[in-house]
Amino acid sequence: MKVLISLSSFGAAETGRHGQLWCTDLAQQAGADGVEVRGELLRDAATELPALAGRAAVYSSPEGLWTVQGELDEAALARGVQAAQVLRAPRLKMSIGGFSPSSHASLQRLKALLQAAPQVELVIENDQTTTAGTLAAMQAFFAAQAQAGLDLGMTFDMGNWHWQGECPLQAAQALAPFVRYVHCKGVQRLPAKWVAVPLADSVAPWRAVLRALPADVPHAIEYPLVGDDLVAITREQVAFIRAAREAA
Repeated sequence: MKVLISLSSFGAAETGRHGQLWCTDLAQQAGADGVEVRGELLRDAATELPALAGRAAVYSSPEGLWTVQGELDEAALARGVQAAQVLRAPRLKMSIGGFSPSSHASLQRLKALLQAAPQVELVIENDQTTTAGTLAAMQAFFAAQAQAGLDLGMTFDMGNWHWQGECPLQAAQALAPFVRYVHCKGVQRLPAKWVAVPLADSVAPWRAVLRALPADVPHAIEYPLVGDDLVAITREQVAFIRAAREAA
């Protein structure tokens, strides 16, 4: 089981100050098996992506696959695939965006576009929105894509379910057959919002969720890594995820 670092874990300020190549070096020093490069945190994609080539396991696109009108966003997909290809990242992570019943007809087009880029595997993440972050939305999508002859896997974000009032354990039990990548994210509730925290500090049943998910897929840290000695803190959290997964 590989432990990755989603580079958003270092925070927008730190990543903006140093760049994702610096963060990637830090993750490697801390013993991580790879990183997830974040599209929304790129300062200059034209120079950063080539510099990171061969270093990333996943490219995370901030764009949804379908528009709010339910139309397949071919341009967004093309941008994600191109970035993953430049990175030589085997996986591209996106949300389904505005996928709806009217979107089903476009699944064959998606299939054709993905067949044209076989070196990049698309994995679908549950985000924090009503259209792409509920169990019902995810189940409807994965049923539709299977019926269309696709075989897409899922990035299961353990924490995002809370933003829509969903039960992460119920989601894990229902969606486990599709899961090919796990975002490890604990949560706590502040008066006005949910926030991401390390698993050890989470109010969610993270151990039970891990037990319900496949153990042999990559697991990424996607919660804040902060402190004076980032290498030591990251190394500690990488070890924690390994031990937690083994214990589950």
